[in-house]
Amino acid sequence: MLARERVGKLLFKLSMPAIIGMMVQGLYNLVDTIFVGQFTGTLGIGGITIAFPIQMIMMGIGMTIGIGGASLISRRMGEKNREGASLTLGNAVLLALVAGVICMIAGLIFQEPLLRLFGATDDLMTPAKAYIMVILLGSPAITFSMVTSSSARAEGNAKVAMNTMLIGAILNILLDPVFIVFLDMGVQGAAVATVLSMFASSIFLLRYYMGGKSEIKFGLHHMRLKGAVIREIFAVGMSDFARTAAMSFTSMLFNHILGGLGGTLPIATFGVIFRVISFVFMPMIGIAQGVQPILGFNYGAKQFNRVRKSFKLANWSATVISIFGFLVFFTFPTPILRIFSDDPELIAMGKDAMRMLVIGLPLVGYQNIGTSLFQSIGKAKPAVFLALSRQVLFLIPMVIILSRIFGLMGVWVSFPAADIVSYVVTLAMVHHEMRRLTRKHEQQSHITA
Repeated sequence: MLARERVGKLLFKLSMPAIIGMMVQGLYNLVDTIFVGQFTGTLGIGGITIAFPIQMIMMGIGMTIGIGGASLISRRMGEKNREGASLTLGNAVLLALVAGVICMIAGLIFQEPLLRLFGATDDLMTPAKAYIMVILLGSPAITFSMVTSSSARAEGNAKVAMNTMLIGAILNILLDPVFIVFLDMGVQGAAVATVLSMFASSIFLLRYYMGGKSEIKFGLHHMRLKGAVIREIFAVGMSDFARTAAMSFTSMLFNHILGGLGGTLPIATFGVIFRVISFVFMPMIGIAQGVQPILGFNYGAKQFNRVRKSFKLANWSATVISIFGFLVFFTFPTPILRIFSDDPELIAMGKDAMRMLVIGLPLVGYQNIGTSLFQSIGKAKPAVFLALSRQVLFLIPMVIILSRIFGLMGVWVSFPAADIVSYVVTLAMVHHEMRRLTRKHEQQSHITA
């Protein structure tokens, strides 16, 4: 299928389940925020905003192992090396479990210092601590489910990955009102619902692999760690960790800057807007996940023309979504914010902030797919650079400088400024890689002829 099926049909077949799964996953993040905002107020939103970057680091570790392993699995299957794919899966699963346990123990020990580091003020410490403590206890389930769902997608079984996210997301949405409202657990109830949904997803994926439904044979003997496999997983997946860690670090910086410029209100406002805008990233991430096995398999099989066609189609698809998101958020900021909060001060501040933040959104789709291209073909250094460019190399200096000059407005303006610069850099790097693939395709055609 990955080698012969028409690219457009193949991308749709692999991306659509990922898009649905990611959007449902994004939806339960929104539902979490809605319930927290409506039943605990601005303080509750501020608490989960402080805690969320720590949760993102755990997710980033899972994505590092999952995306790195998926890229290697796709290439091994393209080379018809099934045993190599099985060994990669076993190593990735063991790494995920070990990483989850380490995150749990370290996070619980250093819980309060971490929250202070990520910008918790005295009034936000209590809700932030209540939320993150439960999330930390579920760390192994979070990393395991992310790794195994990526592996299922890498072998072309995108429906399993979609069902995994659907199970977790739907369960989370159903449990939110139970724990937050009926059991009156507030912010902690949102965390309990999230962790229970992750455990349900993990059980589903464990049954998939242990039940022999996967094309990749998976046994305990495949879980013997191999240095070469581990190095390859982290080399390729590190770009995703860099991106997620950068987002986490950026959130921490923003929390400190926003806290200094106005305290709880701007932190809560940023938390709502960040989660709302993140929702439009979900289908773009779904496209990136769907195109990755196509790019990786065909690059491994030396079908370079299919690599180029797949990238172009994925890029156009992601760009259309990003433009649509821009139009919605720029046109309807007030009605969107009212879904999450009835605080007039939050809505007044958030309306202008949201419009500023999304100006560069139409350019973000290309940047995401560009990063995915380098991940899929095993080029770790360009992938890491592109992952870092928007969130670290450009955004952080801009927010530090512009916030000092323009205050809160400078914080909001820094986002579109970073989007524009990172787009230009991505465009140049992808153009160079596309020319290289074109030359490889022409050389191969000449040899065949």
